[in-house]
Amino acid sequence: MAIAIIFDISEQIDDLVENEAPLKGILWDYYKNFVLFYGNLFSPLLTFLAVIFFTAQLASRTEIVAILSGGISFSRLMWPYFISATILAAGSFYLNNYLVPKANQDRIEFESRYIHTYRRTLNQGVHKQISPGQMIYFDKFNSKSNIGYEFTLEEWDGIELKSKLFANYVKWDSTSQTWSLENYYLRTYEEDGERVEEGKQRDTTFAFTPKEFANRINDIQRMNVNELDDFIEEQRLKGDPNIPFYLIEKHTRNALPFSTYILTIIGVAMSSRKVRGGIGAHIAAGLALAVTYILAMKVSTVYATNAGLDPLYAAWIPNLLYGVLAIYLYSKAPK
Repeated sequence: MAIAIIFDISEQIDDLVENEAPLKGILWDYYKNFVLFYGNLFSPLLTFLAVIFFTAQLASRTEIVAILSGGISFSRLMWPYFISATILAAGSFYLNNYLVPKANQDRIEFESRYIHTYRRTLNQGVHKQISPGQMIYFDKFNSKSNIGYEFTLEEWDGIELKSKLFANYVKWDSTSQTWSLENYYLRTYEEDGERVEEGKQRDTTFAFTPKEFANRINDIQRMNVNELDDFIEEQRLKGDPNIPFYLIEKHTRNALPFSTYILTIIGVAMSSRKVRGGIGAHIAAGLALAVTYILAMKVSTVYATNAGLDPLYAAWIPNLLYGVLAIYLYSKAPK
């Protein structure tokens, strides 16, 4: 994590200086939570390397041979590893779902204020259900100026369209908490026919605010497991196209701690034999395997967000693949 901080400082130093970030905020709000977030994110891989380093030392000193020759089975030898993995996995589960989201609030707030000040502000083709029976559409929406173009609001009763509001231009007034419509007309469909109302300007209220159209993908990192579940259900109702990203975040929080067990088994099985090259050979092989594990997570995530793969499968496929590998290596290790 110290190395990660050094690389991050070298990348962010220009933004931090240009935006006059306070030293206390850099250390306390950003890097304290940076270490907590990324340390927990990579904890299974860090545990994996620690297991390889420790077990390879035992193997290089022929201690594992002595233990097995003394009548201790390989399964019994694994018990301390399993106990440690359980403690680490439980801690990671708690951090993922409760503590880290709370810490991320300060980190993401700091990033948005002093680092990522250039966020995209123009959203195109916004189409949402804001409440049951209410559908809105913007051709373009500028989340910086809170202005929308080619606005449409539809009111539905089941499959029957009740009204449709059009406006060339709408703007949010934060003082009065209202929307200002320019060049609008409203079609209302009644039993006795269609009624049309139009005008140049009108101030009104809707059941949504500009926050609905902000980029929310990073915001889910601030939510604990209960808040995330409620948020996903709310956005599912509104037809948010980013639902796969939210579900991947949810399922990854549960799949990541479980990978601690899998990587621990693989680490012990790989490094329990004494090989030419010593600890260095074991660590090199472990790093290569860690890289392929990260690659598998990225590939499955891309399939979930772009090819329609179920996010639950995307989060667990790397564990399933490497779980099979762990079982195979575990069965061969005692021999």
